[in-house]
Amino acid sequence: MNGFKTMMLLSALTALLMALGFTIGGGQGAVIAFVLALGMNAFSYWNSDKIVLRMHDAREVDASTAPDFYHMVADLARRAELPMPKVFIIDSPHPNAFATGRDPDHAAVAATTGLLNMLTRDEIAGVMAHELGHVKNRDTLIMTMVATVAGAISMLANFGMFFRSEDNRGNMLATIMAVIVAPIAAMIVQMAISRTREYGADRAGAEISGNPLALASALAKISRGAEAIPNPVAQQMPAAAQLYIVPAQVSELFSTHPATEKRIAALQDMAGHVPPAVSGTRRSALNPLG
Repeated sequence: MNGFKTMMLLSALTALLMALGFTIGGGQGAVIAFVLALGMNAFSYWNSDKIVLRMHDAREVDASTAPDFYHMVADLARRAELPMPKVFIIDSPHPNAFATGRDPDHAAVAATTGLLNMLTRDEIAGVMAHELGHVKNRDTLIMTMVATVAGAISMLANFGMFFRSEDNRGNMLATIMAVIVAPIAAMIVQMAISRTREYGADRAGAEISGNPLALASALAKISRGAEAIPNPVAQQMPAAAQLYIVPAQVSELFSTHPATEKRIAALQDMAGHVPPAVSGTRRSALNPLG
């Protein structure tokens, strides 16, 4: 059901892009808008993970530089039947984590030092299982496509007033409305898709880790920390909010994530129906950096 809803929303976003192109430039404008989206998607497909990791100054770690954290991710990836992703740590007190990459064979997961120092071992395992859930569900590719189409709509709207076709110059009101409304509508659709994918990743993360209550506890702690500790990357680039397991809270309509309380309630409902976690991800001290 979530997959069907996502495809319907993505189709609506693409239709909105083409409608904006048509309003601004007629039939030719619609074609140009579609080609623009294809070009941006192709670039993002190959380069989005590198851009995101560089944007956060993430450093790759391995079994020698962060053995506890690396082996935890490896155990969870095996449980999820996924290839081993690249593992990154971000030196930031802001507690958060994300996944990126175009497919499971080219995936990366990252966590901040703030998150690794704040949570217990079980909670960290729940968070990283959530991120692997995004990889397993191919959310990283879907959200890259969504962000790219939404970005194309905003770009087209910014130039719309200057590149109206001769056929549409008389319809000034329609053009103005399209330029104003389209980016807002795109943002709402983008956020709706992101919220849908988060519920799916929570469920997958609970199943991979075998401990939905640990993930629920982690979400509560991260939510409080994300409110209290600034995130410079998100402040400079608000679109990055869709990456994180928990963004700074805003009204749910304009948030890329469902309300944390709803996510916690759903995980608590799952608690009696998930197999226990594998040995190696249960509670014990974790030194993520060594």
